[in-house]
Amino acid sequence: MFSNLSAGALGLPLDHTTSIDLAARHGFGGVDPDLGHFRTLGGTAAVAEHAAAVQEKGLEWGMAGLPVPLDAPAAEFRQALVDLPESLELLRAAGVTRVGTWMRPMHDDLDYLRNWRLHVSRLALVAELLADAGLRIGLEYIGPKTFWSTERYPFIHSLREARELIADSGATNVGIILDSYHWYTAGESADDLAGLTDADIVSVDINDARADRERDEQQDLDRRLPYDTGVIDLAGFMGAVHAAGYTGPVKVEPFMKSLAEQPVDDVLADISSRLDRAVTGK
Repeated sequence: MFSNLSAGALGLPLDHTTSIDLAARHGFGGVDPDLGHFRTLGGTAAVAEHAAAVQEKGLEWGMAGLPVPLDAPAAEFRQALVDLPESLELLRAAGVTRVGTWMRPMHDDLDYLRNWRLHVSRLALVAELLADAGLRIGLEYIGPKTFWSTERYPFIHSLREARELIADSGATNVGIILDSYHWYTAGESADDLAGLTDADIVSVDINDARADRERDEQQDLDRRLPYDTGVIDLAGFMGAVHAAGYTGPVKVEPFMKSLAEQPVDDVLADISSRLDRAVTGK
């Protein structure tokens, strides 16, 4: 596995090229690809050249966003499918292999079964299209009860449910975005991660939680940096990730506005150090 810089996940207003330079400077192993930036480069040859330059800096690609919203209204979903070939051509030219999205854990109109059927059918279709481009899809379940309980019908908010949805879709190129914060707020332990393999995990996020809140009081957008409070058992979490033989990106996603108010080099030196601790297990 490798440490990955995702400026957006850190809340840092960095453009793609700046992120690449800073990732290399601070010893990250990878950086997130930016499909929007690829579109400005003028075609697949230029995208391939850009990707080669990133590789020369010693960086791998992390995970791009899934260019198709699985839970969008029907018209928006159909249009995304129309636009998908152009996106896939650019991602393939860049050598990107991972895309991901999160699943909204509740709905005001669709009950659990109807929402399940919608996701299964759309996931099966999209996964087949992306498989032809050599892409894996990561799905992230959202754990905080303060989020999934806010609408009429709760939906997927645990690892078990997410894995069952993937199995039901029949797709072989879909796995989990494993986030320590959602793992913790879902009430899961290292035992729930036992048996996972590299093929089951597309990306990993690490965070910590506030010490002054109980698990069911934690807010999705109010997290702490990994290893700050010790509320989340990151040793157990990362131990299971290591046991799975995971080889992909690991990033920090704290949603802390205060990071953008600090010198960027100081922030990234700190984040890189925390990720090295997680990746190496030391």
